[in-house]
Amino acid sequence: MLPKTLTTHTFERHHFAWLSIAAAVATIALKTVAWWVTGSVGLLSDALESFVNLAGASFALVMIVVAARPPDDEHPFGHAKAEYFSSGFEGILIFGAAAAIIWTAVARLLAPQPLEAIGVGLAVSAVATTINLAVAIALRRAAARFRSIALDADARHLMTDVVTSVGVVAGVAAVSLTGWLALDPLIAIAVGLNILREGARMLRASVDGLMDRSLGAPELERLRAALDALGERGVSWRGLRTRRAGSHAWIDVVVLVPGDWTVDAGHAVADEVEATLAALVEQATVVTHLEPIPH
Repeated sequence: MLPKTLTTHTFERHHFAWLSIAAAVATIALKTVAWWVTGSVGLLSDALESFVNLAGASFALVMIVVAARPPDDEHPFGHAKAEYFSSGFEGILIFGAAAAIIWTAVARLLAPQPLEAIGVGLAVSAVATTINLAVAIALRRAAARFRSIALDADARHLMTDVVTSVGVVAGVAAVSLTGWLALDPLIAIAVGLNILREGARMLRASVDGLMDRSLGAPELERLRAALDALGERGVSWRGLRTRRAGSHAWIDVVVLVPGDWTVDAGHAVADEVEATLAALVEQATVVTHLEPIPH
């Protein structure tokens, strides 16, 4: 748990990106020390992934700032999609880090080397892992609050780092207990394969956002239920379309009213529909189009 000064109630979105950057710098220093004193390629792979964390968090900060800009003449729908570039960029970085980790581990597997000062190295790595865990939890909560894919990608990457760090520590400890030097590079290869999977997930999320993926099934069900309730008043609907752009949602629907209604009556219903749907989805812009019910 973070102290009150680091909760989502006092932090804005970009503050969490700075928190992630600070955590990455701290863990790079700690994990590099752990690798230096032990010579473990597993701990080296862990340190390399922290460099990816730093690059990803830095780019996320830039994209979060861009996404927060208000609409302008060239971008009338705003800049919210900028966050998807952050998720995609971090996914690509992960692929590069994984390749470097696996390459280094295979070389060590072919030419094993003894490890040194294992106890000190594991202790330093454990401190770095604890920092990452605390920051990952804070970022995950912030991502849910702000509906930020950039913060969510950062949180997932840090949590992956935590899991792989635990695996590396277990592998190095196993080498110390068994003397089997091949365990160290084998764990490093497993780390590389694990972060490849997370990188693929981030890239998919980025592509989904840039391709205007619809809202999730639970949100669509709520919207359709609210629209179906209009039938009691002789009003119908069709052509519901939704998409998400970063933290913002866009909803448009055709509202069908009796042809003999006045413009004022139809407009009042359209306003009511827009307000109802906007209340069901956080940070949503709703656009309706009025048409007469076909005879």
